[in-house]
Amino acid sequence: MKSLSRRSFLRTSALVGATALTACTVATTGSTTTVTLNTAKVKAYGQAGVNAIATILSITAISTAMGAPAVAAIETAGGALSAALASFSSATNGTLTITYDDTNWKTAVDTILVDLNSVATALRAGLTAAQSTVTSTIINTAITAFNALLTVLDAFMGVLGISMSSVTDDQEATALKTLGAS
Repeated sequence: MKSLSRRSFLRTSALVGATALTACTVATTGSTTTVTLNTAKVKAYGQAGVNAIATILSITAISTAMGAPAVAAIETAGGALSAALASFSSATNGTLTITYDDTNWKTAVDTILVDLNSVATALRAGLTAAQSTVTSTIINTAITAFNALLTVLDAFMGVLGISMSSVTDDQEATALKTLGAS
């Protein structure tokens, strides 16, 4: 997974080309493109990251094998994601319309995505460290949660037009359900 810096992400992310997933609609009138996001879906994407952390770190053998520095990095990334999600949740209700000129809303959504990516990066590092010492049956539960998180991240980036997501609506729904964020 490519790591995203907040600065380069905010500078280069484009909302044109958003996919047809249910979280987003795109309308262009003249030179103004309006992207309407389903805020409940954006909240679910962020909650999936929070829940992935809770699921993986609740497995004592895995969190112990990760080591304190990895767990601290994961918890820090999770704290940033939780803060971004709380800020977004308190500012929204129902459907949120984002235009290219509305940098406040774009920044709020981008922050959730960047923080979700940071959670995935931190979890990947921790799980890589844990794989050498944790039995396969235990690590498989964590890997299932991690893979669901990657699916959610891919779907989110596809909704925003940042990547060409191949995630189907069914795959997205399964991943969100796996992480208790549907």
